[in-house]
Amino acid sequence: MTELVLLLPLILLAVAAVIDLRTREVPDWITVALVLFAASAAWFGWAGIRWWMVGSGAALGLVVGLALHRFAGFGGGDGKLIAGIGAFLGPVGLLFVLFWMALAGGVLALVAMYRGQRDYAYGPAILLGYIGYLVYPADVWSAISKLLN
Repeated sequence: MTELVLLLPLILLAVAAVIDLRTREVPDWITVALVLFAASAAWFGWAGIRWWMVGSGAALGLVVGLALHRFAGFGGGDGKLIAGIGAFLGPVGLLFVLFWMALAGGVLALVAMYRGQRDYAYGPAILLGYIGYLVYPADVWSAISKLLN
């Protein structure tokens, strides 16, 4: 069940990345869908998502997204997308996504600089940040639990 719950945000972020690459905008419906799915997951108790995680993750994502929009030239849609994924993952999960997102964004910035572009779509970096979250921490937590057992 947990894998299915983690799949919908992956699909939504992939759609957001493709649209961002094509139009340089992230539709609001994707963020709304992420938040509604996070609320549904908390309501039904899927994958251990709790209401405090939805609220605090969305708040942290909104603060980070607004700061990146204001000071780093991010688009508003990118900032809202970060808030949406924060609602789904909670504040701790969002920090992992932000770490991997920053690494992916750095690589994208180098590619854009090589191509002579001044700016680039950041949706793919957000998607790669979520993929990094799905792959890396899961391995770390399973290794730790095996050591403790």
